[in-house]
Amino acid sequence: MTSIFPAPAQGPAAGPGEAAATELGGRVALVTGGGSGIGRACALALSRAGATVHVADRDAEAAKAVAEEAGGVAHIVDLADPAAIGALPAEADILINNAGLQHVAPLTEFPPERFELIQRVMVTAPFLLLRRTLPHMYAGGWGRVVNISSVHGLRASPYKSAYVTAKHALEGLSKVAALEGAPHGVTSNCVNPGYVRTPLVEGQIRDQAAAHGIGPNEVLADVLLARSPVKRLLEAAEVAAAVLWLCGPNSGFITGSSLPLDGGWTAC
Repeated sequence: MTSIFPAPAQGPAAGPGEAAATELGGRVALVTGGGSGIGRACALALSRAGATVHVADRDAEAAKAVAEEAGGVAHIVDLADPAAIGALPAEADILINNAGLQHVAPLTEFPPERFELIQRVMVTAPFLLLRRTLPHMYAGGWGRVVNISSVHGLRASPYKSAYVTAKHALEGLSKVAALEGAPHGVTSNCVNPGYVRTPLVEGQIRDQAAAHGIGPNEVLADVLLARSPVKRLLEAAEVAAAVLWLCGPNSGFITGSSLPLDGGWTAC
């Protein structure tokens, strides 16, 4: 029986060895904070899937190195400066809002200027990038927005007021983008990692081990992963794999969602 609701048009199916290299062929991706960690892993994964990748980072050397590895374009930009957004490409089919920073202090001692900086980089910049790129996505009838949130976009921890606030705000922004983008073929989702093995986290482990006089493994198990049933760090490549799937051809019905990669933290 012929359906009165025809399915969306599908391209030809790729063979077993072709999908990873072709599923994003012809697409253009913009990755913020793409010079290291999760951003770097996302940039390389999107490139391997066929996308042309723009790598935005304030670290010039890192951005250029990742762009060269991905066969893409480097953009040296400080997202704390709203005027800098205008230097980034508007013609992106895929936007990965990944750039971020952290500061740990009690509310009573948290520097207001640091709180405000974190909101500029992690909330205002994604908002401005959506304003810049969505018209292109709408015009093409297709787009993917993936916001690298955190388990702290779904849960709170003490001493991280600015980061938790920013990630919760990013979750709300992502949902609004999902609702507005749906009629135009644009999806918007969050990925919510727990602690990821990055140079920053490994440095935190060393610092806390020295400060508390305990071993790095104890810091990992008893401090960072205390609320995670899975007692290991998440790898950046695992986050990138989830991002790539959300950007691919089989995720068009997933929007306004938050995908926890948290080792069961939010199940507790």
